[in-house]
Amino acid sequence: MSEAGFTGELWRSIEGIYAAILDHPFIRGLTDGSLPRDRFRHYVVQDALYLRDYARALSLAGVRSPDEGALVMFDEHAVGAIKVERSLHESFFRDFGITEEEVRRTPMAPTNLAYTSYLLRVASLGDYHEVLGAVLPCYWIYAEVGRALLERGSPDELYARWIDTYGGEEFNELVRAVLELTDRACAGLNPDQRAAATEAFVTTSRYEWMFWNMGWTLEGWPV
Repeated sequence: MSEAGFTGELWRSIEGIYAAILDHPFIRGLTDGSLPRDRFRHYVVQDALYLRDYARALSLAGVRSPDEGALVMFDEHAVGAIKVERSLHESFFRDFGITEEEVRRTPMAPTNLAYTSYLLRVASLGDYHEVLGAVLPCYWIYAEVGRALLERGSPDELYARWIDTYGGEEFNELVRAVLELTDRACAGLNPDQRAAATEAFVTTSRYEWMFWNMGWTLEGWPV
């Protein structure tokens, strides 16, 4: 989606991670329909829990921004993360017969807790460019995965619904806005600042792979 500017550099830093994501059996199972439903169910519940803290991280990104336009955008995206994606999750919950109470009582899996804890720490304590680096992969990788899978389609209506959401133009417009903001905000960074933003971007990109792997392995607490 972006080859120029700082975001182009960021994407090139995770090309291997992104390739591993596309090759993961969870992702491949969405398009060929082979993904077991219990693994998708586990993923969806954990994703709903994740979004509560991701929305908080987006709100913090807005608060940390020196740009009022970014403040408004991130606040709108935080609301959208809760409203739009919750609507998608609720449709899956109905399919699986899961209640909101069950979701609330489900503990975060270790990977989910580690990912959200890292996001909130960077959003609270990191410099603004690090915050942008940390929140960007959840937007961008989902958009790229969604578009890649949209070309393949899925024989499973449930999985096709997920693919259509993230591969659709509405979600891609949000991602383009964040990419443009990141390029503007990071244009004058010195080498150390660029390295810090890149480290945050790579770290949460790794967590994205781990999140799908969490769904695939039905990850829970061992003790």
